[in-house]
Amino acid sequence: MPRFPGPLTRTVTYTRWLHLLCASVFAFVCGAVFPGLSSPTLRDWLLVYVVPVPFLLVVALLPVARRAEGLQARLMLFPGGHARVAGDGAESGVSVAASASWQDRGRTAVWLVLRLFLGLSVALATGQLMALVLELVSAAAGHPADTLSVLPAPDAGVACALLVPVPVLVLLYLVAGAGWMLARAAHLLLGPSAAERLAALEERTEQLLERNRIARELHDSIGHALTVAVVQAGAARAAGDPAFTERALDAIEETGRAALEDLERVLLVLREAEQPATGRPTLQEADRLLDSARASGATVQVAVDGPLETVPGPVSREGYRILQEALTNVLRHCGTVPVTVGLRVADRRLVLEVRNPLPAGRASGGGGTGSGLRGVRERAALLGGRARTGPLGDEWQVHVELPVG
Repeated sequence: MPRFPGPLTRTVTYTRWLHLLCASVFAFVCGAVFPGLSSPTLRDWLLVYVVPVPFLLVVALLPVARRAEGLQARLMLFPGGHARVAGDGAESGVSVAASASWQDRGRTAVWLVLRLFLGLSVALATGQLMALVLELVSAAAGHPADTLSVLPAPDAGVACALLVPVPVLVLLYLVAGAGWMLARAAHLLLGPSAAERLAALEERTEQLLERNRIARELHDSIGHALTVAVVQAGAARAAGDPAFTERALDAIEETGRAALEDLERVLLVLREAEQPATGRPTLQEADRLLDSARASGATVQVAVDGPLETVPGPVSREGYRILQEALTNVLRHCGTVPVTVGLRVADRRLVLEVRNPLPAGRASGGGGTGSGLRGVRERAALLGGRARTGPLGDEWQVHVELPVG
């Protein structure tokens, strides 16, 4: 509930007031036709409240009505650009989607009727209290009105002047309270339905998965290229052999060109451009990874068992990235050590294994908590497989099993 004196200084109080007054316009139009409001009685005012209800129930059946009410509520009931608070109203929790079910239409109908009753009450109170203010001002100027029976005497001008702010404050706090109630009701009646919340959650999940996939792509491709370049450059400087330096520069150039292709592919995804799935490398192109590791000085032994060309595209592409990350980790953390790579396709599974000896003093370390190895496990899990990374005796092992059925 609003507290003194905050509502008087908040712009949203007055936009809520306008929102309430707009809701009463239709009721006054209906009242001008029936019962006429020439000399309204209590029965007439009850009719003014009731007559518009059937029309509002019909309007609530239109799917677009919920969208229109949601947009108005976001703009006028909640802090935004108009109320000294940054935001566009989306954080208010009010949906701007059209009605998609009878439950949405029912909630919209309740909202329209509530807004009508609350808005008409505020409009009537506004008229009566503003009339009282004008009478007090007139009495303070020496012209008391006959209807102002609360005055003690016709010469009570000073008392009337002191009483002028009272109905104004009462009206403002009445408006602030009604606006607060309407804003709370908007959360309940115009808020997203269960289906909309589920759709938003699914969309958010898809966005996070896409971000994670892009992060893995950048980490694996760019990280591999930079690791190879650093290792090659260091080896060329230490060797002092022009022929070896030439080979190292060729390897750096080839790896860098492949990394640029991968980077362009990821940027196409970020720009929401169409990305052909065939543009990503597969395990059939694993030779360039192995050659790159050999050019960096590592001894790589490869054992292939089974037809790699029969591995489905998504599994083959993720397997390529897993192999790339495993070789990158070898070069980055262990240097130019012997590496054993095993690729086996059998029993509707692709088994990928990379082993290398651990440097002295690190036989018991690790555990595989880096972002790259976490990406390996994520890739395997997304395909319904499993990955095991960590020390195995005096070796480091990356063991991945992916279904190919």
